[in-house]
Amino acid sequence: MTRITEQIERVRGRVENAAERSGRDPQSVRIVAVSKKHTPSAILEAVAAGLTRFGENYVQEALPKIAAIDAPAEWHYIGPIQSNKAAPIAEYFDWVHTVPSAKVARRLSARRPAEAGDLQACIQVRATDAPERAGIDAADVAALAELIEQLPHIRFRGLMIMPLPGQSTDAIRREFARTRELLTDLNKAGHAGDTLSMGMSGDLEAAIMEGSTMVRIGTDIFGPRTYDGGKQTA
Repeated sequence: MTRITEQIERVRGRVENAAERSGRDPQSVRIVAVSKKHTPSAILEAVAAGLTRFGENYVQEALPKIAAIDAPAEWHYIGPIQSNKAAPIAEYFDWVHTVPSAKVARRLSARRPAEAGDLQACIQVRATDAPERAGIDAADVAALAELIEQLPHIRFRGLMIMPLPGQSTDAIRREFARTRELLTDLNKAGHAGDTLSMGMSGDLEAAIMEGSTMVRIGTDIFGPRTYDGGKQTA
């Protein structure tokens, strides 16, 4: 068993324990292995261990890896989106977790190849009291969800949140709970979101307890980030 395989098993155990403690089916929580700054060979080890979802933050780093992985894989873009990078994100990724605005949503829709099927999209909700952070204010989420549902080649799937670092577990759980309640309100209003992209290596338990359906795990699967095979621009 490789180091990465052992670490994946530990993460799976944490996910299962957190789900069971919250009365949920562990299968309702999907693991996105955050492979930014990790090598294609490390990704292939994770594939061999049964993972199929991989998250990347930087387009120029991700594209050679996507081309190099000759195995079933679902690629998730989880980094900030610059307008001039919408085209490759729309073309090469299956999911995007970080839609922050109507402008970006329209560009992703316009650039998505029809033959690729719909791009699965989560709206990134800005953390409370963090105007400098990426994402959209909670008050504006409903309008953006409605726009995405009207656009071709892109499908609204849910919400993503990145709490501010350095907070207490209680504060982080409040951010996750706020995001869950926001998605519940959207669905009551007629939307069809089924995804909460919440939780990373340090707070996956808190996220799952508050309803996360997709956790983004990097360091606890792959270890320290060392790969420099791509220029790190969004």
